[in-house]
Amino acid sequence: MTDRLCIVLAQLNPSVGGIDENMERIRAARAEAADADLIVFPELVISGYPPEDMVLRPSYAAACRAAVSELAKETASGPAIIIGSPWPDAQSHDKRPFNATVLCADGKIIAAAHKRELPNYGVFDEPRTFQSAESVTPPIDFKGVRIGLMTCEDMWYPDTADELKEQGAELLIAPHGSPFRRTCHGERLFQAEARVRETGLPLIFVNQVGGQDELVFDGGAFVMQTDETTRCAPLFEEGLYPTIWEKEVGGLVCIDGPSAEWPEEEALTYPALVLGTRDYIRKSGFERVVIGLSGGIDSALVAAIATDALGPENVRCVMMPSRYTSDHSLEDAKACAEALGVRYNIVPIEEAVTALTSMLDPLFGDLPPDETEENLQSRIRGTTLMAITNKFGSLMLSTGNKSEMAVGYATLYGDMNGAYNPIKDVYKTKVFSLARWRNESLVAQGLGPAGMVIPERIITKPPSAELREDQKDEDSLPPYEVLDDILHGLIEEELSFPQIISRGHGAATVQRVQGLLYRAEFKRRQAPPGPKVTSKNFGRDRRYPILNRWRDPIE
Repeated sequence: MTDRLCIVLAQLNPSVGGIDENMERIRAARAEAADADLIVFPELVISGYPPEDMVLRPSYAAACRAAVSELAKETASGPAIIIGSPWPDAQSHDKRPFNATVLCADGKIIAAAHKRELPNYGVFDEPRTFQSAESVTPPIDFKGVRIGLMTCEDMWYPDTADELKEQGAELLIAPHGSPFRRTCHGERLFQAEARVRETGLPLIFVNQVGGQDELVFDGGAFVMQTDETTRCAPLFEEGLYPTIWEKEVGGLVCIDGPSAEWPEEEALTYPALVLGTRDYIRKSGFERVVIGLSGGIDSALVAAIATDALGPENVRCVMMPSRYTSDHSLEDAKACAEALGVRYNIVPIEEAVTALTSMLDPLFGDLPPDETEENLQSRIRGTTLMAITNKFGSLMLSTGNKSEMAVGYATLYGDMNGAYNPIKDVYKTKVFSLARWRNESLVAQGLGPAGMVIPERIITKPPSAELREDQKDEDSLPPYEVLDDILHGLIEEELSFPQIISRGHGAATVQRVQGLLYRAEFKRRQAPPGPKVTSKNFGRDRRYPILNRWRDPIE
């Protein structure tokens, strides 16, 4: 080994399917870190992660492998690279490719380590698209250091690390495609500590950053020493983070590297929402969004997230008052739009409501008004916003929180309209705390203004859909503190009724909430995607049947 080894941790934001674009990001990183010995890129950086069933297309998997071969030739000079790619094997009877981590140096492919542990839980279903390696790839000698390669899930179980240690590895490197959730950092560090403690070897963790559909990747690369001290890269930011290594009597030691401190709670969740929203919109080929701004807290928070993601010049908020819209809602919506500096329009819907009501009168006859007329208002608003997005080449953001999505307190083809929902995985109680946090803080790389962007009255007034006189959310739902705790027990924790009741909730309330949760599945199947920030989101994490006759017994 040379006296020192410079290994760069590359937190890149690849695009699924964008092979050429991803190659250029890798080339740019090599140019920027030209003095490094080795650059470590995230899992499947060539294809983007997760590529899902795309890797089952032979042409796509072959193009990924060809891209690695092309990049390998470029390592004849400059830094070596560790990159992730689908890896088809023409000799295998299994047509699924491997998920490979590849070391390229000296103008060639030195080794391709195939992933052994394929996750099949939560958002992951890799056994569907990849085949598993039968054995560990032996450690690779790189400039006098024997490197053991582990791909993502391989780090989460002891077998691969233990075998690499037995075969003489001196450093473990684990590229990841690990999605964000609020508990992820503690879980990653816990597993890394276990592998370091078991093997007595230092470990490098590199993760991608960026949004892909409902997943958000936070980066969070780190080096963990044999004494379990860590050097951490920033969260939610692309970047190259050099680490300097020396070999001492006891083994390799990292003597220099990044030193970021990771935030917690709202300071962790809010940037994830911003990044997921920004990438979904821009990777879709759009720059601008339209939001229905009601004067309520959900739409205000979505407007703030969109402004931080795209800049105020790319956000249009539209207030659509009806006869039930209060003066304070009009005032609050205008104040929020002005504080954010976004475009703001008012489009009254009363004329459309009157026209459609008159059109339906002959059919409805003397039937009394009910939710039909309430939903009509919501659907007029949804159609209005869709027309605006079509006319101005924008995307529409919807604004329903996780509590509403859970119990179906939303209108199909109305307020559920939209291409993306930034708060789909945010419970109502968390909406309030995020709004307060944003009024006091700025997100790194955010494009919105500082200060109170969500007026205090929006946060403190009782939530209401304003679809009838004096309507309040709690007319139809339990208080949100109660509702969210029950929902968390049913969804994230999968608790039994007695366990939830023991928290102080009434049996009838728990039973009613579960009924609402199950009955609303058909609505959620038609809802737009949104960034996953909890341990179990609707969609990839939680896959319940639409037709479901099961109800838990009270006892």
